Amino acid sequence: MSAPTRYFLIIPTLITLILNPFAPAIASDTIVLKYSMLRQSIPVADLSIFCETGETSSALSYFLRLANQKPENVKNTLCRKIPVNGVMLSKMLNSPFGEFILDGFSEVITTPTEKASRESLRGAVVTSALENNDVSIMEVAENYPTTEVHLNGDRLMEIYKKIEGILGSIPLL
Repeated sequence: MSAPTRYFLIIPTLITLILNPFAPAIASDTIVLKYSMLRQSIPVADLSIFCETGETSSALSYFLRLANQKPENVKNTLCRKIPVNGVMLSKMLNSPFGEFILDGFSEVITTPTEKASRESLRGAVVTSALENNDVSIMEVAENYPTTEVHLNGDRLMEIYKKIEGILGSIPLL
């Protein structure tokens, strides 16, 4: 390969790598909460505020009232952080056992089309864990690589207990 041709290949690659951190990342804007027959779209920002302050937006208050759910219980499930080693978790989720686990969890946390949920969930969980060596369902939803993520509230507590049990068994060091 001649030197000019090599430079024509290298220069665009370098520009992309340099400018890429300034490109907006794809992340969830909306969480669609499903509970029984109920379905409500809630902005991620509203749920983030709920996790930080405990304050509920009107849409979230309305949904919790219809679903007959206490805000404290929902906050505890969505926002509680589980300590985990991000690198170890990434390795585990990229194994056959990890894929099996992700398949079960991706029935609760899904893409809008319910396709590629395993891969999307793996990316969101690993991103969450690598940021601060802990994971919460809310962080996973925030880092989900689609603009909308669906949470099955009927099974959310079940998934939380499983996540806590599995992640609790991964060494922190």
